[in-house]
Amino acid sequence: MQIRDLPYTDPGSPDVRSGPRFLLWLGRNQLSGQLKAMLWGVLHMAAVAVFPVAVGFAVQAVVDRSGARLAMAGALMALLGALTALGDTMLHRTAVTNWITAAARVQQLLARKTAELGSALTRRVAAGEVVAVSTGDVEKIGWFVEALSRFASAAVTTLAVCVALVIYQPALGVVIAIGVPVLTLAVLPLLPHATKRADEQREKAGRATELASDTVAGLRVLRGIGGEELFLTRYRRASQEVRKAAVRSARMWALIAAVQVALPGLLLIAVVWYGVGLAQDGRIGVGELVTVYGVVTFLLFPLRQFEEIAMAYSFSRPSAQRAARVLALRRTDPSTDDGARGVVLTGDLYDPESGLLAPAGLLTTVVCGDPDVAGRLADRLGGHAAEGLEGVPSALLGGVALDTVPLDAARAAVLVQDKDPVLMSGTLAELLDVPSSGAVDADAALAAAQCKDVLAALAQASVDDSDPMRTRITERGRSLSGGQRQRLALARSLVTDPEVLVLDEPTSAVDSHTEARIADGVRNMREGRTTVVFSSSPLLLDRADRVVFVRDGRAAAVGTHRELLRDDSAYRAVVTREPDEELGTELAELKKTEHIEESA
Repeated sequence: MQIRDLPYTDPGSPDVRSGPRFLLWLGRNQLSGQLKAMLWGVLHMAAVAVFPVAVGFAVQAVVDRSGARLAMAGALMALLGALTALGDTMLHRTAVTNWITAAARVQQLLARKTAELGSALTRRVAAGEVVAVSTGDVEKIGWFVEALSRFASAAVTTLAVCVALVIYQPALGVVIAIGVPVLTLAVLPLLPHATKRADEQREKAGRATELASDTVAGLRVLRGIGGEELFLTRYRRASQEVRKAAVRSARMWALIAAVQVALPGLLLIAVVWYGVGLAQDGRIGVGELVTVYGVVTFLLFPLRQFEEIAMAYSFSRPSAQRAARVLALRRTDPSTDDGARGVVLTGDLYDPESGLLAPAGLLTTVVCGDPDVAGRLADRLGGHAAEGLEGVPSALLGGVALDTVPLDAARAAVLVQDKDPVLMSGTLAELLDVPSSGAVDADAALAAAQCKDVLAALAQASVDDSDPMRTRITERGRSLSGGQRQRLALARSLVTDPEVLVLDEPTSAVDSHTEARIADGVRNMREGRTTVVFSSSPLLLDRADRVVFVRDGRAAAVGTHRELLRDDSAYRAVVTREPDEELGTELAELKKTEHIEESA
């Protein structure tokens, strides 16, 4: 895989049982790229390792006053220089390719998981952690993948050099062959402490990122209540904790780096001291001593690769663990039955857990006393298993369980718009360019959602074009008010024109006059289509074909708005926001008056 071939047609099915297994899976999927990088790395390091041999050959040629051998040594050094440059260039090219392609694979997997889970993702995983995984963690995983090939080439080259030294000069070679593994393993006792400090740093950074994300998302509200300084103080405190944790982590890694410099230096001193004694005794020549010294100096270079791979793994392991945790989330276990794939999803929508029934072709409004219950129930109607309720039977559409059909089929049949819909950045035309049946155009959907003033505001905000459809909307629609965002999201849902449309509090941020017009627009546009609206607004309830009152998670009463208002005191309490006792007294007086009038 080359960078120009991205994105992957299929990023694959990752092994998400643990962070190390996920890293191993990534490595297996990039085996060819890792082998290429390793071979180029071996060429680069072998050329660097052999260079002291050429220098020693040249020194010995000068001592022996041999011009021919000196010329040969010069030609060898020129060849080794060219091979070093070639190997280093291609190693960097292939290693960075491995980094980018691995990061792209992880990002595609995360994007696919985000699309699969939808709004349920942020209820299972904190928003800050999702941001951290898709940015910093992806980079750290890519770093480990990139460093792995350099480490492999360093290990192969180091082993080959140690064997060659033992053969070339046994007296010094044995000392080096014993000393290099000792140097490599000397930092192992320090790695757990470094890893622990790095984990603490990432944990604090994740909390700071989550706090920043929540602050930005609620900035409009914070300004309204004057809470900006409070949250700014909290973020300052969190960022200082991240800084302190980063300093503690850096100190440990600095200690590891110091050990990796000091111990090889001691080995180099020992080799030189021992080699000088051998040269004085005449057991080795001056050229041989220079060669061995140069090779030992070279060995300091691959030892730094060992330090890097240890650091990269320490940083990438928890990052891979967090990525695996997100990728391990499941919507449900989709059926592999081919019969389920051919089923046409249409008919009544029914939730066995709550007993809620939304007949086909009707506008059903659902009243819940608890907004959290309403949100979970809306998700269940869309086929999303609520957290902790994975064993509960799925909602049924036309008698077919939504969790037994492919995700794309369930999404095409049932569209759920939650109470806080997200508007992606881009033009209004791009916002409304969504998969749809084609039966509803953008203008009709915008009119039904009462977006006339929104269009006027967008046209006025446009600098170079008065067409509101070409006006850019900022990230999450933060340049718009809550009511404007809500109406544009409703228009987007209407354009999609699904078999079943589920709306959770679609008019909570608009005034009553606009709400009444939206209720009429949705009713007219969705005539003959199944629509479920979660709301306790009398304006919406009065226009519904059927009202279901959900109490304690169960459908407690069904009827029209006026029927339930007359016959169910608990329903009246939720809709009118009055205590049951007051309503009971008023109802008793009303019935008493009616009885007196009838008797008269």
